[in-house]
Amino acid sequence: MDGVELLLKHNEDERKALIEVIVSGSASDFANYKHICGVIRGLDLADEYIRDLAKRMKDNDDND
Repeated sequence: MDGVELLLKHNEDERKALIEVIVSGSASDFANYKHICGVIRGLDLADEYIRDLAKRMKDNDDND
């Protein structure tokens, strides 16, 4: 497993845990629910950035 896959796996594990909190109704209040949703959105954005960086690095290696 390379670094990119490791980061994506970590984000996915974290996302699944947070989704479980929402699905189970364990969010303590609406503010906590909104915070969890924001963290999930942040993980989604991080995944996009990680994939984009990995693609750029691969394309750069292919051009060398």
